[in-house]
Amino acid sequence: MIGRKKKRQLPPVTEAALTNSFSRRALLIGAGQAGLAALLAGRMGYIAIAQNQRYSDMADSNRIQERLIPPRRGWIVDRHGQPMAVNRSDFRVDLIPDRLEDAERVIAELARILGLAPEDVAKIRQDLEGAQGFQAVPVAEHLSFEKFAEVTVRLPELPGVAPLRAFARFYPEGAAVGHLVGYVGTPSREEYLAQERNPLLLAPGFKIGKEGLEKVMEDRLRGEPGAARIEVTARGRLVRELRTKPDVSGPPLRTTIDAGLQSYAARRLGDESGACIVMDCRSGDLLCMASMPAYDPNSFADGISNSEWQMFSQDERKPLLNKALNALYPPGSTVKPMVAMALLEAGIDPEERVNCPGGYQLGNRFFRCLGRHGGMNMHTAIARSCNTYFYAMGRRIGYDRIAPMARSLGLGERFDLPVVSQSYGTVPDSAWKRRRYEQNPDLFMRADWTESDTLNASIGQGYLILNPLQLATMASCIASGSRVRPRLIAGEGTRPQRFDYEADHFATVRSGMWEVVNGAGTAGRSRLPFPDIEMGGKTGTAQVRRITGSQRGQSGAWRYRDHGLFVFFAPVEQPLYAGAVIIEHGMGGSRAAAPVARDVLTYLFDKDKAMDALLPLETAWGGNIAERMARRQTEWTTAREQGLEPPSTTARI
Repeated sequence: MIGRKKKRQLPPVTEAALTNSFSRRALLIGAGQAGLAALLAGRMGYIAIAQNQRYSDMADSNRIQERLIPPRRGWIVDRHGQPMAVNRSDFRVDLIPDRLEDAERVIAELARILGLAPEDVAKIRQDLEGAQGFQAVPVAEHLSFEKFAEVTVRLPELPGVAPLRAFARFYPEGAAVGHLVGYVGTPSREEYLAQERNPLLLAPGFKIGKEGLEKVMEDRLRGEPGAARIEVTARGRLVRELRTKPDVSGPPLRTTIDAGLQSYAARRLGDESGACIVMDCRSGDLLCMASMPAYDPNSFADGISNSEWQMFSQDERKPLLNKALNALYPPGSTVKPMVAMALLEAGIDPEERVNCPGGYQLGNRFFRCLGRHGGMNMHTAIARSCNTYFYAMGRRIGYDRIAPMARSLGLGERFDLPVVSQSYGTVPDSAWKRRRYEQNPDLFMRADWTESDTLNASIGQGYLILNPLQLATMASCIASGSRVRPRLIAGEGTRPQRFDYEADHFATVRSGMWEVVNGAGTAGRSRLPFPDIEMGGKTGTAQVRRITGSQRGQSGAWRYRDHGLFVFFAPVEQPLYAGAVIIEHGMGGSRAAAPVARDVLTYLFDKDKAMDALLPLETAWGGNIAERMARRQTEWTTAREQGLEPPSTTARI
C-alpha cells in the first residue's frame, strides 16, 4: 500500500543477549555494594581508631564519675598552739536532689532510721525545695557508725541518699569562743553565685565560714580540694574507687588569744550580759575577748532549728551580739583617767583642789556628784570618782581639748582587725555636733557645742559612746605610756609607739588608778589576792535612761538598771596586762565589773587560785556554760510545747 511505513523489527532475544545484560547490572550493583562496604569500613575504622579516645571517654563518663573531696580547714589555735577550732572525723548523710525518685518515701525512711525530729524533717523538706541539681541537702551529721552503716546497707532502696565519711568542724571551748572564732555552715545560693559557681561549694559536706574568724579568714583557712575517680552503676551506686587525689588541708591560723584565759573569762561572766577584754599592754596582743551570753558554734555549724533561733533572738541579753565589738555604751567614769591626761597636757596643776559640795552649778541647772567629797585634787578625784572635779576642770579647758586626747588613746577608733564588723561609736566635739546638726536638725536642740555638753562628756555621759575594746585599748595606752593598738593574729598588726606626752603625766594618772583599788577608792573590795601584785583601775556607772530627782538606776526592771564598767591594768609597778569589763545593767562598776577583772587577772598569775574562786560561783549558778545553756533550751522548748510564755533569762540577775 502506497505511503505505509514498515515496522522496525527488534532483534531476536537470545540467551547470549540476556546473559550479557545481567552481567552488566550485576557489575553495577556489586560496585555499589563494594563502595558502600568500603565507606562503612572506613567509617568504622575512623571511629575505632581516630575517634577511639573520644568514645572511650564518653563510655567512661557513663560509669566513672569524678567527685571533689572537700579540703580540711586549717586549725585556729591560740598563742600557745592550743586548738580553738579543729577538724574531726564525722559520719553524715546528705540528699542529692537529681537522684531522688520518691522524696517523701526516702525522707520518711531516713527519719525512721536516724530518729529525726519533726522539726528536722520540715527543715530537710524546706532545704530540698530550694536546692538544685547535685547540690547536697544535709540530712544529719555526727552520726554513730551503727546509724551510718544502717543507711549504707539500704542504699539500693534509697536512691538519692549519699552517706559520707568526712571531716566536721569542732570547737573545743564551745560558747566561750563563739563570737571570737565564729562558725562554719553550708554555702547559700548567694554565696555560690558570688564565687562564680565554684563546684566545690556544692560538694557534700563542704562548709565555709559564716561568722567571726572563720568568715574573715576564709581564704587562708580553706585548703585545696582533692578528687576521687569512682565507678558507679546506672543508679549512681558506688562500685569501686579507681584513683584518688588527696586534699591539702589549710594552714593553721595562730592568734594572740590565750584560750585558757578566754574560757575562764567567759565562764566568770556567768549569767550576766557583758564583755571582758584583756590585752598585753606592751604589744597590743589580745589575750581574751569574751562576750557573753553567746551561742555554741558547734550547734550553729550543724544548723540550728527554728525554735533555737527564736530562743536566741528573743533573749533580752542578746546572745547573738558580740558585745566586745558591736555593742556601744556610755563609758561613764571609766574615761576620767583619759580626761585627767587631757587636763595635764592642757597645763592643769594636778595638786589644784576643787571643792565638791555634792555637785556643780551651771546656770540654773545643778549637775550632781556621787557624794559630798570636799576638796579634791586630781589623784583623789580619780580615786573617789568625783564628778564635780571633772565638771569644773573640763569646763575650764573645753571639750575640744579633751576629744583629741580621747582619740589618741583609741577611743572612737575603728581598729585594723580581722573581724566581720565593729561599731566604733562617737567621740564628740563642736565640729561633730555642727556636722550632725546640719545632717539632721531634729536630733539636737541647737547646733553649737554648749557647756552642758562639756560637763556631760567629761564624766563619760552625753554624746560620748564607745565599745569595750576601745576602753581596753585606752587602759593599755595609759598603763604602758605608748600608743598601743589591739592585735588578733600572731605576728601581724600595728606595733606600739611611744607617745610624746610627758611620762610624769601617765604616772600621775596611774597613781590615781592605783588608789581606786588599793586605797580609799571605789573598788577596794577587788584587790588582787597577792601581797606583791597590785591592780590599778577605774570604775564606771553609766545610765541607760534619763534620771530625774531621786531616781537611780540601781533597781527596777533589768533593762532600766545602770551599766557597770571597769578598766584596769596590772601589775601597777610594771604593767603587763590591761583591759576592760562591762556588765550590762550591773548597777555599778565596783559591784559587778571589778570583781570579774580581779578574778581574770588572778588567772594570769595563779590559775589554781582563780579556779578555786570560780567553781563555787558556777555551782551557785547551776553548772558550767554548756549545762546552763542546755537547761535553758529545755525550759524554752517545754514552755513552747505547752503554749506558755518562755522563762525570762534576766529574772534571776
